[in-house]
Amino acid sequence: MIVAIESASTDLSLAIAGPDGTIVAHAGWTAGRRQGSELLPRLLALLDTAGRAITDVTSVAVGIGPGSFTGLRVGMSIGKGVALGLGVPIVAVPSLEAWLAAEPGAAGAVARAGARDAYLLERGASAPVLVERDQVSGRDAVVIAPHELAVAFGLERSVPPLQAAMAIATIAAARLAADPAGDDLRTLEPAYLRAPRGIGP
Repeated sequence: MIVAIESASTDLSLAIAGPDGTIVAHAGWTAGRRQGSELLPRLLALLDTAGRAITDVTSVAVGIGPGSFTGLRVGMSIGKGVALGLGVPIVAVPSLEAWLAAEPGAAGAVARAGARDAYLLERGASAPVLVERDQVSGRDAVVIAPHELAVAFGLERSVPPLQAAMAIATIAAARLAADPAGDDLRTLEPAYLRAPRGIGP
């Protein structure tokens, strides 16, 4: 059983999937500033609702960003803790790629990078780029963006990434089928892309 965690924004999601990526249960919600306190209790509740226990987990998949510094630290800590405690593989999935996989109709995915800029991954691009607010706010195409970012940047045609954990689980299942060892738990870190405000190089 795969447990997937996506916490790169204030719109969080979780999923439970079979080894082949078939979704068993999922949940998505807007946490606001409560990212740190809600993720683990909701994961345990989702497992309980699905009739599963934490000891049933055979692998962990986690979104690695870019996005919220706090959210990524919390999600990564929980994912690594479960993987280490149970001795199971962990798979890292770039968050914006998962957002796009979960919403095939969206042209791009946008995560907050600062007060006036964001990370944008356009569909078909190889990596996200740092853009200013004006470079995303006037777009006609649908983009995936957390609710708080959509409001702050005036993104009228946006959908929140509340289904992302399901995509993370599916991507992880394919990765594990090819490489059952997963990623290196010891060196795995969030993809912050740049240091948070107030922290120098």
